[in-house]
Amino acid sequence: MTARIGVVGIGWWATVNHIPTISDCPQAEVVAICDLDADRLQKAGAAFGITGQYRDLDDMLAAERLDGVMVSTPHTAHTGPAVAALKAGAHVLVEKPMATTAADGRAIADAAMAAGKQVLVPTGANFTSYTAQAAAWVRDGRIGEVRHAVCQMGSALGDLFAGQPMLETDGQMFRPPASTWADPAKAGGYGWGQMSHSLAWLCHVADLQFESVYCMDGKSGSGVDYYDAACARATNGATVALSGSATTPKHKGMHMDIRIYGTEGMIMFDNERARLSLHRMDGADDIFDISPQEAEYDGTLPVRVFAQLCAGDAVVNASDAECGARVTEALDAMYRSAASGALATIGE
Repeated sequence: MTARIGVVGIGWWATVNHIPTISDCPQAEVVAICDLDADRLQKAGAAFGITGQYRDLDDMLAAERLDGVMVSTPHTAHTGPAVAALKAGAHVLVEKPMATTAADGRAIADAAMAAGKQVLVPTGANFTSYTAQAAAWVRDGRIGEVRHAVCQMGSALGDLFAGQPMLETDGQMFRPPASTWADPAKAGGYGWGQMSHSLAWLCHVADLQFESVYCMDGKSGSGVDYYDAACARATNGATVALSGSATTPKHKGMHMDIRIYGTEGMIMFDNERARLSLHRMDGADDIFDISPQEAEYDGTLPVRVFAQLCAGDAVVNASDAECGARVTEALDAMYRSAASGALATIGE
């Protein structure tokens, strides 16, 4: 079958990644778009040949038989559309961060379970072959019980989180707005905007859920976090060191460096050097080859998986609602701790 997809939130990433990717997928097509701004609807509809244009989500869900809905609204406006689409019987791709409060993250996960539908959070690295291998090593007990992890990420987005136009988007149909990325009152900042990627990888591969977080941060000129340094404890007792920086030089780009330590060995992952390796106490090490091309971030990967999911194909959802909820819980606690100067506990 050809899945019918609707898109809510017609901005930069929807028009530069989501809609074009679905257009290249034989399993799906975008049949409807929804946004509060009529000019955005008209411009995107004309560019991509989409006649179904709505300014009200309920109207779109009632009028269209949608198999999937892609939510790419501003960070703080993910929960309502995601839950509504799930209740309408659609699978949902909801942009990262899945939500901006722990309660909202759990609300989306609960709605998915109640509807019997899947939520996919498009953290692209989770959908690679190297991530599948790392997760298999952990599930198969190759490093024993996870006891500690180090999770570092950097991005070349100093302009974006300072409230300036993102250099790479010059000339594109829409550009990322400062109101989403650089406003502390609207979940702007590096943690929500980027560490959601590295945390999703860690939560999926190591199967960790956070219990408490202590965080310090450094601010950009717009007042959001440029830099984050946190220590955390997982519910299984493992300790975690989290780090993020928005000011990687543009010519270096995004990088993640994650190490997972267990009772029988460790996993080392670094996309900058295209490295994934397993090192065991007994010396039975293993290396998984990553090509330089695969190591580069590919935002189309999760969208293609979503197209297959909506078409009824069997897929591995490596960044599902539970993973998204765990990431949201960790980030929520991280921001609460940075604001208060005290340890923040999940569920408070």
